[in-house]
Amino acid sequence: MQLLRDDDTLFAALIARDPSYEGFAYVGVKTTGIFCRLTCPARKPKRTNVMFFACRDSAQEAGFRPCLRCKPLDIKPPASEALQTLRERIKAEPDRRWSAEDLKALGYDPSTVRRAFQREYGVTFAQYARSQRLGLAVGTLQQGGSVMDAQLDAGYESGSGFREAISRLIGDAPARMTAHQILTAQWLDTPIGAMLAVVDDAGVHLLEFAERKALPNEIKRLRERVGPIRFGHHPMLDRLAGEIEQYFSGQLTAFTVPVVQKGTAFEANVWNALQQIPVGQTRSYGALAHAMERPNAVRAVARANGANQVAIIVPCHRVIGADGSMTGYGGKIWRKQWLLNHEQRMATVQP
Repeated sequence: MQLLRDDDTLFAALIARDPSYEGFAYVGVKTTGIFCRLTCPARKPKRTNVMFFACRDSAQEAGFRPCLRCKPLDIKPPASEALQTLRERIKAEPDRRWSAEDLKALGYDPSTVRRAFQREYGVTFAQYARSQRLGLAVGTLQQGGSVMDAQLDAGYESGSGFREAISRLIGDAPARMTAHQILTAQWLDTPIGAMLAVVDDAGVHLLEFAERKALPNEIKRLRERVGPIRFGHHPMLDRLAGEIEQYFSGQLTAFTVPVVQKGTAFEANVWNALQQIPVGQTRSYGALAHAMERPNAVRAVARANGANQVAIIVPCHRVIGADGSMTGYGGKIWRKQWLLNHEQRMATVQP
């Protein structure tokens, strides 16, 4: 299950800026003495001028310096300058209503910014900013503030427009919102793409990659089963973000953050069985069914595996085909392969 590492394959991955080799292959450019990630946005060198390395240490031992643009020594690839700056601006001014003219004043092309946020989070910059703004308003209402205060916090001049936006977010009118259990969502950045996390005081309800096609339906199902969702800050999100960062840096193999996703009793049993698969190992659907003493329920196990909404922590990526093939994974097959390779590497260095 190792990634292909011959130089021709790696050079093709370099040209394509293939993220599936992130953390597992680096390129050294002989003419500059610099080594990069394969996803580096810099101009691509000629085939005869490159060397490939399996790790950063090997590249440095060969005399190559880390690229200042893609920063291969960092755990996560650097976000684009626009993404990083605008996320910080939204965080500093969560109640601001951003316009195309605001972006131009900062030196950014609005269409470029739109594509960057769409690519990273699956939503436009305007939608990203609006979700954070509405989350602030929901927080005001939860803390006993007036609808007018929340409306002003969210930057809405129209009361009807504010009520409509809040209703889309939580499925109820603002004046009745405080009676709801509110889930809190936020984006978490990882080396292989952004993930949407949804939590409450009890634990993690959802953790999925932004590109998962089933994500909209999962959010809808979560609202129906548990309650409305708002973007914002929550101590459980801080705890989750810390453990996810440790996992991707190779320092954590067992999560302690609680998982509270809702499902049938059978689904819950499958999800529990998934968490018993050791890091660095895999199981087939049939082996998982046998371990649960349900040998004839292979298809049901596969469906429950696919219904898991808490990726990585409930490691559905550790289930493969009986022939060792990479079977379907909502977060994309290359990510499944990446996670398995990452965990195999972690398992080999564990004491």
